[in-house]
Amino acid sequence: MASKFKSLVNKAITKETEFMGDSVMIRKLTVAQVLTIQDMAQKKSTDATQNGFDMIKEVIKMSVADASDATDEDFKTFPMDELTKLSNEIMVFSGISSAEGK
Repeated sequence: MASKFKSLVNKAITKETEFMGDSVMIRKLTVAQVLTIQDMAQKKSTDATQNGFDMIKEVIKMSVADASDATDEDFKTFPMDELTKLSNEIMVFSGISSAEGK
């Protein structure tokens, strides 16, 4: 019989959150995904704006259901502040950063 802990491997924890006035499903990031994001942050490009945009896209693709196949052109159609809010919500939900009043 498998242990209770081992039976939880690859289990996704999800919740709905608002994005652009609609509801999207986000998943908590795994340790492997967080390490990938941290690696991206350490390899910052000289263009800080592009690097930040790339990280936001990667976080969203890793977490939001149905976003993994979104193209750069798809992301460029969204308001930057909406993408930033969604990325921040994912980070807080995943325990990477804290929110005020949490």
